[in-house]
Amino acid sequence: MLTDAKIRAAQPGTKGYKLFDAQRLYLFVTPKGAKSWRMNFAYDGKNVTTTFGQYPRMSLAEARSLRDEARRQLEQGLNPVTVQRMKVEANIQASRETFEKVARAWHANCLPQWAKVHAADVIRSFERDVFPRIGTLPISGITTPTIFKVLREIEDRSAIETAKRVRQRISAVFVYAIAAGLATADPAEKVGGALKPLPRKGKQPAITDIVQLRTMLKDLDDDYARPVTRLGMRLIALTAVRPSELRGATWGEFENLEGEEPLWRIPSARMKGDLDRKVEEGGDHLVPLAKESVTVLRAVHKLTGEFQLVFPNARNMHRPMSENALGYLLNRAGYHGRHVPHGFRASFSTIMNEWASKHGQKDDRAIIDLMLAHVPANKVEGAYNRAAYLPRRRQLAQIWAQMISVDLAEPADLLHLLRQRANPNGFE
Repeated sequence: MLTDAKIRAAQPGTKGYKLFDAQRLYLFVTPKGAKSWRMNFAYDGKNVTTTFGQYPRMSLAEARSLRDEARRQLEQGLNPVTVQRMKVEANIQASRETFEKVARAWHANCLPQWAKVHAADVIRSFERDVFPRIGTLPISGITTPTIFKVLREIEDRSAIETAKRVRQRISAVFVYAIAAGLATADPAEKVGGALKPLPRKGKQPAITDIVQLRTMLKDLDDDYARPVTRLGMRLIALTAVRPSELRGATWGEFENLEGEEPLWRIPSARMKGDLDRKVEEGGDHLVPLAKESVTVLRAVHKLTGEFQLVFPNARNMHRPMSENALGYLLNRAGYHGRHVPHGFRASFSTIMNEWASKHGQKDDRAIIDLMLAHVPANKVEGAYNRAAYLPRRRQLAQIWAQMISVDLAEPADLLHLLRQRANPNGFE
């Protein structure tokens, strides 16, 4: 049997020669001194020679391991040369499969089970944070440290929750790649434990006293933001929808604005949560509109009615209002750290539940939850109640509107006043 000392001592001769190890493995030395590991075997009645690699890049131990693997393949009726050729071709194919190419294939595969909003968020996160860094790399060659570096860059801008979400999505891409034979492991799997922990979250700051809430709304009316932003703030206060639902609202979602039962039908695709959950909850979220909400919408329509979006961006009328516009308005009015756009949901829930308790309307508590599109404990019952309680929800929406509209601008003068206060510097 060969040893490393014998191999190093082997000198080239006038002809190539073999130094045998065991079980058909040998080292072939050429007249120029090159040394390669080879193995002879019989397959399908023919003598075949396969080459494993060059010495010293391939050690004796590595050559013996490959010899043993080839013997196992022969015992299974396989030709080691053919198996090796298939592995090389697979590696070449895998090198052509970049991370971006596989990620987009995974994304397309998941589209049928995702809501449109979620699907857009997933691909946007890849295009912003992942593709520019590892998108062109072969997916089979991406390592754990490489992924960790990508996620660290996201953490460095204080987007810790985003980093964790992106890690999960990268991991899902690798699971898809493994199933497709394009990768053998998920290098993102172990990164989660090395990421920064999420900071403890407090409740969203919200004003839950009706007198203070009225004062804040009047202060917001007096700010120099553009009219569309202030009208958006008024509507979110009246309806207690999520900020994303307000920003993405289109004119086609509003029904019967001229009738007795005006309604905002927010499509399930724009609601929070996955598609299955929203289907189980009864589909679209129905928001009965108070008279004051309709007045706001009529005022907005004079500004944006020719466009699809109700509250478009100040710079591009085909894109939604900036996600920071409402928050900046609250901050400028002096409510930084005291109230955020999402806080109107807590305001509505707290104040209306107190009102219901004071007036002996204990059944209204569940209806208030329905108005906020909270998940009911019994999903079948919840889907039924969305329709059955619609008249009561409309009554509560009107009560809420009257409670918070005291001392605010008269509806007929709303747009005129907002235009008068418009800031020449163009605040959103």
